[in-house]
Amino acid sequence: MINTIDLNSDLGESFGQWRMGEDEEILGVISSANIACGFHAGDPVGILQTLKLAQKNDVAIGAHVSYPDLVGFGRRKMEIANHELTADVIYQIGALQGLAAAAGSKVSYVKPHGALYNTIANDEYQGLAVIEGILAIDPNLALVGLAGSNILKLAQEKGLRTIAEAFADRAYTSQGELVSRREIGSVLHDADRVAQRMLQLVTEGGIASIDGKFTPIQADSICVHGDSPGALEMAKRIKAILQQAGITIRPFIHS
Repeated sequence: MINTIDLNSDLGESFGQWRMGEDEEILGVISSANIACGFHAGDPVGILQTLKLAQKNDVAIGAHVSYPDLVGFGRRKMEIANHELTADVIYQIGALQGLAAAAGSKVSYVKPHGALYNTIANDEYQGLAVIEGILAIDPNLALVGLAGSNILKLAQEKGLRTIAEAFADRAYTSQGELVSRREIGSVLHDADRVAQRMLQLVTEGGIASIDGKFTPIQADSICVHGDSPGALEMAKRIKAILQQAGITIRPFIHS
């Protein structure tokens, strides 16, 4: 059993008149915020506002980098040349670093979004492109990746600090992989059930897979998707049940 865990969420995803998530409320619950960089969601005004709120709440800031896919919300896999993907990563981190500086804070880590996150979990070609982008702009940044995935090992070999992540509102296969969103039961909505699963994750080192088998998952951070229905209540329930068990919620990297 571990006695501390990070709780993160994907924020800053509103775009113009289109509003997404409850950033202000969720920032009062979580310890780390993965903030959109404009490629899958987010505009400069909204991103800056979220950064200021994160700073106010002493929440660590991460660059939520993505494929250039506003229309698909970054959830469509793209075949991109290695040097282009590296440049895209550098561009997004740099943009967020500038806005974070204006908000009186800084970017501490990088978490790929959506299809990019899932692809690089086991795709060495694109994974290396993302790693090279991070190293080029700031080798002190950490990389957040799926617990148990190859990208974490690859990043460590290249000298990056890594953070293993588990998803509160997603179902897992017995191999420790996320169940595809196309499958029934892949996304969980019951806040109490999700909270109990995360308590099991922290106290027992694993959770029940979609077919009922106990699956070991060693994670440093738990993600609650900010765009999921009931995300705020889910984050509150997870935090409450963990704290009741004597587990401290704090950033894996201090801002």
